[in-house]
Order: sequence, then C-alpha cells, then structure tokens
Amino acid sequence: MANPGETSTAHLLAQSGVRRVPSPKIEMVTVPNFLSGELCDELIGLIDANRRPSTIADPNGDDYFRTSETCDLDPEESAVQDLERKLFALTGIDPAHGEPVQGQRYEVGQEFKAHTDFFEPDGQDFEKYCTVAGQRTWTFMAYLNDVDAGGATRFKLIDKMFQPRRGMLVGWNNRRLDGSLNHDTLHHAMKVRKGLKYVITKWYRERPWGW
Repeated sequence: MANPGETSTAHLLAQSGVRRVPSPKIEMVTVPNFLSGELCDELIGLIDANRRPSTIADPNGDDYFRTSETCDLDPEESAVQDLERKLFALTGIDPAHGEPVQGQRYEVGQEFKAHTDFFEPDGQDFEKYCTVAGQRTWTFMAYLNDVDAGGATRFKLIDKMFQPRRGMLVGWNNRRLDGSLNHDTLHHAMKVRKGLKYVITKWYRERPWGW
C-alpha cells in the first residue's frame, strides 16, 4: 500500500468472501460471516460491561443526534486481539494506524443521525482529533447480532441500506481516490424498533495513532 494507514478495494477483493458494493461514488465492501457467533458474543459482553453514553466530535446543538451507548474495548482482551488479527489479515493496514476498537449498543428508539466518519477541516475540534494521527482513512464496522426490527445503516447518497446481520462486516474508504473527503459516505444508524443492536467499529488514520 502507498500509505500503511490505507488499504484498497483491489486488496480487499483478493481476500476470501469479500464483496464489492456496486457504486461509482464510494469504495465499499461487505464480508458476510466475517466474525463467528462466539466472537460476537464475547464482544457483546465486553460492550455491556463498559458502556457509556455516546458523544460526537463537534456538538451541533441536537442533543438527540447520537443517542446510543459506546465502549472503548480493551486491547488486552483476547476477543479484541482476535478481532484485530482478523482485520489485519483482511485489510493489510498497519495496526499502528488504527484507533482503539469501539463498540456501540442501541436500545429501542436509539440512533445516530446522518453523519460522516471523517473530521470536518473547519470543525471546532479538528486540530484536537487530527494533529497527531491525521484524518481517518477507512472505516470497518461489524454487526454483532441480528436486530428484531429497525437498526439499519442507511447510506442515503448512494441509495444503499444494510440490515444488521450477525457477523457481517461493512468497510468503506472515507476519501475519494484523489484523497479528497468523500461526502457520499454520509450514513445514518437508524432507530432500533425492537430488540437491541450491537456493533463494533474500527477506524484507521493517515499516521500512527499516538493518543
């Protein structure tokens, strides 16, 4: 890879089970059954044990913009290490460029309204979050359980919606091939209507993570 904090669609598609999402607007892949049921259960247990209210980088005045709960997963946990090994085998991204794995839990009615994962250059916290490790490059998100109703992830600008499927991984490049930020990655974690929703998210950076 040109940058050890990046991967490519070509690299990902060379791995077993990877499917490309057909869109000229975004580099995006899915991997069904990326995580085993056992590993999903272990990660859910870690999230339940350490969850806290979620926050956003740049508050926008909407107190209901992100209503889920969040957990920064301990990198010393064996389940987290198993996950990291699987991600490295898939992506080839230098683990030093990865943020700590984050877990999210959504109860009925909770959501994360439409947002992008990259940091807006004119955002009030851009320097705080990007001075050391730079901008986010790729996002990889895995669903840890099937949701009884609701809870889909909607990418409105590419007309794509993912229903939570236990063990499925979704990954996308937050930038375009020319390096510019890709606003077509806008996505909405829609409200859960019945049951619970658990996901984990792994973000990668342009430079090694130094926090």
